[in-house]
Amino acid sequence: MTRKKSGLTTTPSARSIEAEFEHELEVFRTEANAAAQFFYAYLAIYSAMETDKAVTRWVNTAPLFWSTNLRALQTSTFVALGRIFDTSSAHNVNRLLYLAQHNSQIIFSKEALDRRKQGNEKEPPEWLPEYLQNAYVPGKLDFQTFRANVNRNRKIYEDKYQALRHQVFAHRELSDQTTISALFAKTNVGELQHLLLSLNSLHEALSELYMNGRKPVLRAHRHSIKQMKDDPSPCGQTESVPERIVREVHTFLQGAVQPAPF
Repeated sequence: MTRKKSGLTTTPSARSIEAEFEHELEVFRTEANAAAQFFYAYLAIYSAMETDKAVTRWVNTAPLFWSTNLRALQTSTFVALGRIFDTSSAHNVNRLLYLAQHNSQIIFSKEALDRRKQGNEKEPPEWLPEYLQNAYVPGKLDFQTFRANVNRNRKIYEDKYQALRHQVFAHRELSDQTTISALFAKTNVGELQHLLLSLNSLHEALSELYMNGRKPVLRAHRHSIKQMKDDPSPCGQTESVPERIVREVHTFLQGAVQPAPF
């Protein structure tokens, strides 16, 4: 059975593929945002303590509570990374890219974009024909770029973070502190920040391609906690998840140590 709309014919299988891609893209968004949110909250707490001794004194009034929260944020970061990169995970970035590339003529066609843009309207808007003429249809090189980006990040994850995720955080396979410390010594905060923000960039590129027919660009995001804190996004511009959590952590902790108004 087929359904016609604006002169276009779509099959149930095509609609099913699009729906599956949308679902996987949304799962990827939530996982990438969660990993970044957990890690940047973790970093922002330490940053607030380093820059304001009053915050440090306040945090030290409940050390067990704060160490519990910091440990939970650290654990959650590694667990989320595993769900993104481990191919045994039900929803992982490899599955998302495979689905996108092997069904690109269905998912990213101008006909499919036409239907998405028209939505539930009976007639297409006047601007849509010209919009579709300029819409971008991805090719082999675009998916090679996506794949190279993911492979580079996966190698970092597998070389430096997978063992910590599997043997320390998700499963308590290691208990020797010397061995655990050696695993942590391989990690790098700046590198992990770039990896997490790269995942956000991948989601943005795929989402803009799918929803708006825009040529995918893996945009670089600022990763510095200090820069996010000292130079927030202009009013009216949407904050990224890392920017928002950094702002909220600093606002909360600084507000907690301010003298109560009379």
